[in-house]
Amino acid sequence: MFELPSLDKEIISVGLQYGLLIRVGIAVGILVVQVIVIKLLWKLFGAFSKKIAVFVQNKIKPFKIKNVQLLDKNHLRTFFNFLLWLIKWIVTIALLVFTIPIILSLFEPTRGLATTLFGYILSPLKNFFIAVLKYIPNMISIVVIILISRYSLRLLKFFARQITTERLKLHGFYPDWANTTFNILRILVYAFTVAMVFPLLPGSDSQAFQGISLLVGLLFSLGSSSAIGNVVAGIVITYMRPFKVGDRIKINDITGFVVEKAPMTTRIRTHKNEFVTFPNLTVLNASVTNYNSSTEQGQPGLILHADVTFGYDTPCETIERLLLTAADKTEHLEKSPKPFMQIKSLNDFYCVYEINAYTKAVQSMMTIYSDLYRNIQAEFDAEGLDLTAPYYYNIVNQEKKPVNGEGEKNGH
Repeated sequence: MFELPSLDKEIISVGLQYGLLIRVGIAVGILVVQVIVIKLLWKLFGAFSKKIAVFVQNKIKPFKIKNVQLLDKNHLRTFFNFLLWLIKWIVTIALLVFTIPIILSLFEPTRGLATTLFGYILSPLKNFFIAVLKYIPNMISIVVIILISRYSLRLLKFFARQITTERLKLHGFYPDWANTTFNILRILVYAFTVAMVFPLLPGSDSQAFQGISLLVGLLFSLGSSSAIGNVVAGIVITYMRPFKVGDRIKINDITGFVVEKAPMTTRIRTHKNEFVTFPNLTVLNASVTNYNSSTEQGQPGLILHADVTFGYDTPCETIERLLLTAADKTEHLEKSPKPFMQIKSLNDFYCVYEINAYTKAVQSMMTIYSDLYRNIQAEFDAEGLDLTAPYYYNIVNQEKKPVNGEGEKNGH
C-alpha cells in the first residue's frame, strides 16, 4: 500500500492545523460581529423607546369610551415599551438561533449537528412560507369580502343618517326606525361576512376548530336567552312606536319621561328625578300610557281633570261657573277647545263635579295641576263656599245628634 512521505504528512498536518485555526477565527469573527450587531440593535431599540415616550406624551391622547378613560398615557407608554422589549428579544434570539448552526457547520465533527439544527429551523419556516403562498388566494377573497361588507355598512349608515335627519323621506317609514333598521341590517351583514369568511380561514375544517366554535355557540345561546329576548322586545317596541325619547309615559304604576331607549332596556326619569330602568320584555308586556300622543299634530291636546264635591243645596250653575273661571286662569290650559264641566255621580249626600281642560304642555303637567287646584280653591273661597266634603259634615252632625233623648234632658 502506497504511503505518503513523512515530509508530505507534516505539510498536510500543518495545513489542517492552519485550516482549523482559520475556521476558529471565522467562528470568533462571526461571534464578534453578532455581539456588535446585537449591541447596536439594543441601542437602536433604546432610542426608539425614548422617541416613543416623547411621542406618547405629546401626540397620543388617552383612550376613552363614552368619557370613561380606559388607558392613560402611562399605560400606553408601558404597553409600547413592553412591545419594543418583546421585539428586541425575538430579534436577538432569532440572530442567535441562526448563528449557532452556522458556527457548528464550520467544523467537521459538528457539521451533522449543524445540518440537523438547520433542518429544525428551516423546515418550519419553509412550510410556513409555502402555506402562506398557498393561502394567498383565500386571503385575497377574505379581503374582498371584508371590503364589500365595510362599504355596504357605510352606505347603509349614510341612508340611516339621511332618514333620521328627514333629508330622505320614505312613505310609511318613520325616522325613528332608521337606527334600529340599520342595526338589524348591520348584524345581518356581519353574519353574512362571518359565514363567507369562516370556510376560508386556515384550519376551519379541523375538528378542534369546529368543536371550539360549537362550544362558544352553545355557551352564548344558553347564557343570553333573556338578553336576546330583551333585544327582540326592543326591536318590536321600536316598530310599534308606543313612545319616543322625551315623551311622558306611564309604565304600570310609574310615570316619568323617557330618557333612553336602548336595545335591551328603557329608562325613564320620574318627577322626583328618579331614574327607573325597565327590561324591554317588561315594557312589551306592560300597560303603557303615552301622554304626548294627545298633543301630536291634529290632536286637541291632553285633557286634565279635577274633582270637587258639593251638597245638593249649592246650585250646579254656581259650581260650573267657578270651575270654568279657575280653569281659565290656569296657565298652559288651552282656550280652544274650551274647558267643560261634567257631573260624574249623584251620591246620597253630595254630587261629584269634574272640570276638564285641554293642554299641550305635557312636560309641565304637575305644575299645571298644582296651579289648577290653587285657582279652584281661591275661586270657591272668594265665593264663600267650603271645599270640605259634605259627607264629612253629615258624619259630624250624626255624631252630634242626641241619643235616647239625653240631649233634651241636658238642655241641648
